[in-house]
Formats: sequence, structure tokens, C-alpha cells
Amino acid sequence: MIRIIRSDSFCTIPEKYKLNWHSAWRAVLAGMMLSLIAGCTSLPVVDRFATEAVPLSAKTTLGKIAQDSIPAPELSGFRLMPLGSFSLDTRLQLAHRAEATLDLQYYQFQDDETGRLLLRAVADAAKRGVRVRLLLDDFYTSGSDTLFLGLAAYPNVEVRLFNPFCCARDTGQISRFALSFGDWSRVNHRMHNKLFIADGAMAVIGGRNVANEYFQRSMAENFVDVDAFTVGFIVPPLQELFDRYWNSFSAYPLETIAKTGLSKEQLIAQFDDRTGPKTTPPPDKLGPNDILGYGPIADDLDAGRLGLIWGEAYVFADYPDKPFESKAGAIPLETSVTYNVVEEMKKAKSEVVASSPYFVPGARGMKLLQGLRDKGVKVQVLTNSLAATDEPIVHAGYSRYREDMLRIGVDLYELSRSRLKMNNRPFHFGSSLGRLHAKVVVIDKHLSFIGSMNLDPRSASVNTELGAIVDSQALAKELLNIIDIDRLQSAYRVRLSPSGHGLEWLGADDEQEMVLKTEPDATSWIRLKLWLLGPLIPDELL
Repeated sequence: MIRIIRSDSFCTIPEKYKLNWHSAWRAVLAGMMLSLIAGCTSLPVVDRFATEAVPLSAKTTLGKIAQDSIPAPELSGFRLMPLGSFSLDTRLQLAHRAEATLDLQYYQFQDDETGRLLLRAVADAAKRGVRVRLLLDDFYTSGSDTLFLGLAAYPNVEVRLFNPFCCARDTGQISRFALSFGDWSRVNHRMHNKLFIADGAMAVIGGRNVANEYFQRSMAENFVDVDAFTVGFIVPPLQELFDRYWNSFSAYPLETIAKTGLSKEQLIAQFDDRTGPKTTPPPDKLGPNDILGYGPIADDLDAGRLGLIWGEAYVFADYPDKPFESKAGAIPLETSVTYNVVEEMKKAKSEVVASSPYFVPGARGMKLLQGLRDKGVKVQVLTNSLAATDEPIVHAGYSRYREDMLRIGVDLYELSRSRLKMNNRPFHFGSSLGRLHAKVVVIDKHLSFIGSMNLDPRSASVNTELGAIVDSQALAKELLNIIDIDRLQSAYRVRLSPSGHGLEWLGADDEQEMVLKTEPDATSWIRLKLWLLGPLIPDELL
């Protein structure tokens, strides 16, 4: 049994202070007042049992397929999944076919059609006797406690929250942070990892959270992303990393944080209703193959043999206590994902190609880029444009370094929401807004990083991350093809203006080159806002 001790008491808010504030500034002021009055930054003293992953067994169908598919014990197999529809189907197939265990770890797990669909599949697995462990970062759980408590009410299911907020659990992010006023340095650190493991045999890694927009199911906006299905040598280390987080001092059993007056039977009934067909429609039928030519993973699983790209790989994740031992802006720890990826980049001999939705090099990153360019290494980066990003303040941090990066010869490309909409390939987004979310690096056309890490200070020293380095020319080629689709067809190339000061954005439509002098697709208001606020935000907070 592990005993977690964070404080002497659990935060409770006197009923007379539970006001319904309708504006953001009032919520902040109220939260500051309440945190001082009620001591709302404390978490409970918790006892719970440590558990461990169940290793692969050929007694399960997935385990037998994995063992039969692996050509050599030191190799790992991968299938990249650039299409959200195929990526979601892979997770559902693993949940439907699991016979022993499901271990899920996510930064965001939304209460929408996609989230409920996957929760339904997980609950059905638990009813078959599958042991389910779901570890969620607490940042995006506001208003969803009852849904997850419903899942946890099933036999064979346990849900834990990483670094939870103590109070205002149903009132939105502003109130939650406000009520953590005295503990902001703790709640600012988040578990950004994404991981899905079935029967100790097969896993999904990468950058996708669980929400409609990560699987191309949103009518308003969708993310350009990529993750990977994997088996082989890499899976046991992934299980060990999951256990490290699951049994950490920062992982709290859900029921110790989220409170309800409902019985288990009532929670399950409510969960069944919320995840039923009326509120959780199935996804559209998959096409015969994705953009890389792969069919649905179900075809391989039905045939009992996996068609994958094989290579040597190693996986790493930040220690769970990294956020509480490392200060924002600190030098990345040698155990961190950022440190390991940067060390591989330093060894590059010919080229480094990176895709990162949030790209803030900072002083240390500029030193790295300068070192690569001094060696003659070509450096190419694809990131979001100002109009495409969902984090404009982070873009302000990136924009400080654009001219300096261009002067040393870094090739910069920015995803354009208008060019993405005009792309006539069937897997793109039509009228919805597209944003880049893929977090990958390819080094010297044979070494690939796939994971949750952004190339920014938050990933380096504030959040925890998970990722894998894979040595395979074939996988690197596919990853470069995916990046090139967006770089060449849906992005602007950024260059210095002829005067040497200021920027220009280059694109081609109908074989005609166009040159823009201002941030593409961005309104005057957002440009002014970034011009005013950008200098005020230090890199280490981005």
C-alpha cells in the first residue's frame, strides 16, 4: 500500500461562499478570497494500493498476434496514423479485443462524442473481465467528475487523477486556478503524456488527446496530427513508464477528489445513459486505406498478422515528480524527454526536420540551432501560423526568434488555415479550421521522434512528456512524407524581406506564387494584441 501525504486536510468551501459568478474577473477575485479564507489549496491524505502492468501473454489473442508478428525480439514494429479516423478506430479495436488489461494515460479526455465512445468501449471491456486503469491529468476534467466516477463504479476499473485541483471542480478553468491561488506553482505543472496499452501486447503513442478535434470529428476545428501503433520490444518499457506514473505520489484515486451523493448503481446507470447511442454516435465508416496506403488495423488483427515497419527503438518519459523538482525555464533534466531529443539532434550530420505546433526555441534552442547550422546541418521546422494556432501567446514567443532563425539559415514553414481548407485531398478539413498538432522530429532520414513533447519551454521544464526514438529509414521516410504534405500544400514558407528587416510569407496557388507582407489570415486585432502582450510574457512560461 502506498500512502500519499500532501497536506493535513482536504479543502472544503463553506456553503455561504458558493456563489455563481458570471464574469471571469469576479471568479478570479472570488477565488483569491476563498483560497485565503478556506485554505483551498490542500489535498487529502490518501491510501491506495500500487498495481503493476500485466505482461504480454500468448494466451490472449492480441498477445499471440503480436508474438507471431515480431521478426526479432530486439525490434519494435510501427504503423504511423496521420488520419484521425484510422487512429480512433485503432483504439476502439484494441478496446473491443482486449482480454486482460487496458492501461490509458491522457492529458485531455473530453466528454464529447469521441470521449464517450472510447469510454463505452473501455467499460464494455471491464464487463468482460478486463482490468482497466485510466490515468488522467486533471486540467481538462472540469464538469466531468460524474462521468468518470460512473466508469470507475464498474468492477475491474480504477481511475486516478494526476496533480488534481482540490476545489471548484465543476466551475471551469478560471475558477479552479483562482481557488488554487496559494498553490499555483503546483497546479501549473501538468502531465502531458498520451499512451494506450492493450493486453501488454500493443500500444498507441503520440500527441493525440481524446476529443473530437483530434480525430477529425469536429465541425468547427480539427488538428493535423500523427501518432503510431506499436508492438514489440518497446511495449514492456511503456508499461513500466505507465506504472511509474500510476503509482506516483501525484496520482490520486478519483473518488478521493471527486465527490458525489450517487450510489454506484446510480453512477453506472447515468454513465450508461450518457455513453449510449443517443449521445454517442458511431464514427463514419473507414475508407479502404489511409494516405500511406494502410488499411484498417482490424484487417490485420482479423488475419492474425501485423504489417508494420520494424526498427530498433527506445522509449522515455519524464519522471512524474519532474514538475515539482524543476522550475520553469530550468535546464532540462538528463532524464527528460526534451534532453534526450536534443541530444539526438546535436548528433545530426545532414538534416533535422521537425513539426511542432508550439515552437519557442529560447536562448538554449537558438544555441542548438546555431550549432547545427555551423556544422552544415539543414534545419527545417513546420509550426502553426498566428491564424492557425490555438495558443496565440505562445506564437508571440516563437515570433521573437523568427528573424534570427532565418538569418542563420533555418527553413521555417507555418501552417495556413486558408491553404489547408483549399487543399483538395479527401483527408483534410473542408470548412473546419485546421491546426497543426503533430509533434515529430526526423534526423538524418533514419532517426524519428514520435511523442507528446513540443519544442517549447513548457515541455522542457514544466510539464511531463512521453516519446520514442526509432531508428528506421522506412519509418523516417513515411514521417517525412506526412510532414511534406502539409509543408508543401498547406503552409507558407517564411523568409526575410529583401530589406533584411521584417518578414514575407510565400505560397503558391494554381501554380502562381504569392508573397504576403503580413501574418497570413490573421486579423488586425490579433496582430495588435500580440504586439502589445508578446514582450510581457517570458519564454519560460510558454
